[in-house]
Amino acid sequence: MKHRHCQLSLGVVILVASLAFAQQPAPATIDTPATKEDIQKLFEVMQIHQQMRPMMDSMMKQQSVMVRETLKKRYPQTSTERLARVDRMMQDFVKNMPMDAILDDMIPIYQRHFSKTDIDAMSTFYASPTGQKMMREMPVLTTESMQASYARMQKQMDALMQKAEQMEKEDQEKGKKAPVIPPSLQNN
Repeated sequence: MKHRHCQLSLGVVILVASLAFAQQPAPATIDTPATKEDIQKLFEVMQIHQQMRPMMDSMMKQQSVMVRETLKKRYPQTSTERLARVDRMMQDFVKNMPMDAILDDMIPIYQRHFSKTDIDAMSTFYASPTGQKMMREMPVLTTESMQASYARMQKQMDALMQKAEQMEKEDQEKGKKAPVIPPSLQNN
């Protein structure tokens, strides 16, 4: 009798447990793809649209300084007007950057690399106080990182310019004349 009572009790527990689990939606598995809406929610929580412009401005300022110094070093005769034109060109480049289209282009990339579970976890993190602090600090982190890496990047730019000059010299020796400075940057 006790044995039969235990079997019956075990059967009731299994039945109740299976009914309880059957009524709950299945959790997202690692293979469940994130939807466009999931990623847009993440971008909203991360305030990516608002973060992109200051980061782009900061990066372009650093790039502008490097380009100006490189041009002055390589082409000492470069006029102030030409340098100002380069600055305006870079400012226009950033100002006319299609941020919404870039974000739309990023969605399938996030979908390829992150599951719904991943995106949900990131959304939770960036909605937290620590995540919000990270987003507030990101522009300053980017600026300071660019400043810290400036000397190294300038050395790379110098090496690149040396290679470009060597190619120019080789082309001139072969009778091919290709301008090192694009026509749009040359004085008219």
